[in-house]
Amino acid sequence: MKLPKTTKRLCKSCKTHTEHKISQAKRRTPGSAHPLGKYAKKRTGFGKGFGNLGKYGSKPAVSKFKMTGAKTTKKLDLRYECTTCKKMSVQSKGIRVKRVEFV
Repeated sequence: MKLPKTTKRLCKSCKTHTEHKISQAKRRTPGSAHPLGKYAKKRTGFGKGFGNLGKYGSKPAVSKFKMTGAKTTKKLDLRYECTTCKKMSVQSKGIRVKRVEFV
């Protein structure tokens, strides 16, 4: 995917539209802190308590699901740096892309 090196955006600290330099950063995944969710823990046998776990325990482990495994692409995080005040802002929604080229 081709992206411009600079773009005009609203700077929150300057409160005006200024030129921003775009750079790529390593994506911080929201689930990296808790890789197994609440219900996935129960299904894989890490759940607390005794007895029947009902619908959570009766399902197979997460690894047995059809759509598990690594995705072909990673989500891209873009950092925007204001050229006047040098403040950084992050793009809120990442895009899935294999390669990025700044033109």
